[in-house]
Formats: sequence, C-alpha cells, structure tokens
Amino acid sequence: MSRLVRGLAALATAGAAHAAVNTVLLRRPPADPPPTPRPVTVVVPVRDEASQVGDCLAALLDQRGVDRLRVVVVDDGSTDGTADVVRGVHDRRVRLVRAPPPPEGWLGKPHACAVGVAATDRRDGEVLVFVDADVRLFPDAVVAAVALLGDSGLDLVSPWPRPLAAGAAERLVQPLAPWLWTTTLPLRLAERSPRPSLAAANGQFLVVSRDAYERAGGHAAVRGEVLEDIALLRAVKRAGGRGGPVDGSRLAACRMYEGWPQVREGYAKSLWASVGGRPAAGLAAAAALTAVYVVPPVAALGGSRAGLVGYLAGVAGRLLSARASGSRAWPDALAHPVSVLLLDVLMVRSVRGRRRGTLHWRGRPVAPAPEPSATMER
Repeated sequence: MSRLVRGLAALATAGAAHAAVNTVLLRRPPADPPPTPRPVTVVVPVRDEASQVGDCLAALLDQRGVDRLRVVVVDDGSTDGTADVVRGVHDRRVRLVRAPPPPEGWLGKPHACAVGVAATDRRDGEVLVFVDADVRLFPDAVVAAVALLGDSGLDLVSPWPRPLAAGAAERLVQPLAPWLWTTTLPLRLAERSPRPSLAAANGQFLVVSRDAYERAGGHAAVRGEVLEDIALLRAVKRAGGRGGPVDGSRLAACRMYEGWPQVREGYAKSLWASVGGRPAAGLAAAAALTAVYVVPPVAALGGSRAGLVGYLAGVAGRLLSARASGSRAWPDALAHPVSVLLLDVLMVRSVRGRRRGTLHWRGRPVAPAPEPSATMER
C-alpha cells in the first residue's frame, strides 16, 4: 500500500509541476491593445436569458478599440421576455434574430450559433466572437482577444473567463475545469496537434477567424455535439488550423451556475461527453483523478508522509490553476480532494442520465453526440 501511495503522490507532484510550466506558457492578451481594423461579429445565443442578456449587451457595446463591431443576438425559442430586453437596446450595432426550432440532428446551441453567423454578410479579415449571456466582458476584452489571435498566429483562441463562484458547491466545482487543462494539457503541443484528446475550449467566450471557421465547416460540423466548443476547436484543427485556451481572466468573468441545483443539472447535461464523447472513458478518468488526488490525502490522515506530499501537490496544482484562471485560490484549494469526490458524483449522475435518456437542458432533451469515429470522418 505504501508503494501505491508513493506512486500516486508522484503523479500528483508531476501534475503540479506541469501546471507550473503551463502557467508560464499560457498565452496572455496584451495589457494595452491597439485598436483593431478588423471587422468583428459577436454572436450571442440566448434561450430564456432575460435576466442576463441586458448586462451582457451593455458590456459588449462598451467595448473599446473595435470600430467595425456588430452584435447578433440569436433568440433560441425564449419564453421569458428575452427578446423584449434585446429590443429595448437601441443601438444600430445590435441585431436580433429569431432561430427556428433546431432541425433533426442539431442541438440548440450549435444551431443558434450557426443561425447567427448565417444572418451576417461576410467581411474580409473578419473575426467571429461567440459569447454566452452570462459572461461579462471587460472594456478591452474583444480588442485584446483579436490582438492575441493575430499575434499568436492561431486561428482560434478560447479566453477562459474568470470563474465567479459563491457558496460551497460553486467554489468546489467551478475551478475544476481550468485546473484540469492546466494540469493535464501540454499547451504548446495542443495548439498544433490535431489529436482530439489535446483540445480544450470554453464556449462562454470563443474567438475565431471567419476563414478558419468556414474551412472547418462552422457549427454545422459540430451540430450534434453536447460540448460544441471543444468540438469546434477540433474541427478547426482537422481543417489545418491551430488553437487552444488562453488567459481570459483579465478580459471577462462568468458566474456559470448559481447554487447546487444549477451546478448539478448543468454538469449532468455534458460531463458524460467530456472524454472523447465516451461515458466509459469519463468514468475511467474520474476514477484515475480520484486515485491520484484522494487516496494520498486519505493515507496522510493515517500518518503517511508520501500521502501528505501527494495532498500538498494537489493543493499546489489548484493554487497554480487559480493563478492562471483568476479563480479564488485560498482557502478553497485546501478542499481539493472534496472537489474531486464531488466531480465523481456529478460524473456518475451524468453517465446514468445519458444511458437512461433523461438528460434535459432548458426544456430540451440532450441528444447523444456522434461517436468520435464518426466525428473524425466528417
């Protein structure tokens, strides 16, 4: 048992070391970006976001350094007055588009994004920005992201918004996504590699050149994907492009879910697809994370020095990812083993719901995405 604990502690230490490297390599936007001459189209897909969309649009219209900005809000069947809020924004740069019900084989968000892009005429050198209604962009967010896209030579960048969390459930779960890619994803290799496993993206705030988007097939190429953001990055890579996550903590903030019920239901809809779209692989990954980040702390409670090292390595990894993502670091990182156990609960619930066909989100069933082999053949 002591040998097993030492091995797991070594893996946790390696993960923390890799996170340290990634915090250095992570691409960061310029602090004082110049105005961009490139045309920018922002697509905001919304469904029952009356309480969010007004503030989201106010932040978008407050963007500096983007003279050729247009915002397309796609109302995806809202019933709560979302469209009325958008109509109340009197700015010629904002356009409201009604999305018809998703056709067979499409999920709601990819369809809404595709409708938003199709509603605009193409402009030379154009950049497409996809923003969720619960994201609050800071005034230089768009121009800085566009500058980073050009300076890095990438075709798609995913500026990870600063995760905002209140209450135990949010603080335990929400920082795990940036922690996972900070700990496990070799950033520079991932930008170039077409391997599906080397992809991380966040659809809350996604920036892509229109040329690369169209070469990849747009959202039509990911029409049935629950995690359409990661799938779109993979499609861009298959079409010869490059991209990946970048630091968005100084560009935007997002409170993704509010309270345990939203956390539970939000992750249930998609967590099963987080590892290549294979539920079994998701369960295996959760089990591996539990072994590495829970077994050593448990052993430490029994006096194991190796277990203590493993626990401290897990805490260090969380602190490093918090530095990279702007999330709350202290004292939340001390509860990292509890976060991993809660992730297990969410993963099991998501896989069970997927197998039973009971997953829903915003009043619609969540259909299974195509198997990875079919995705690769598109």
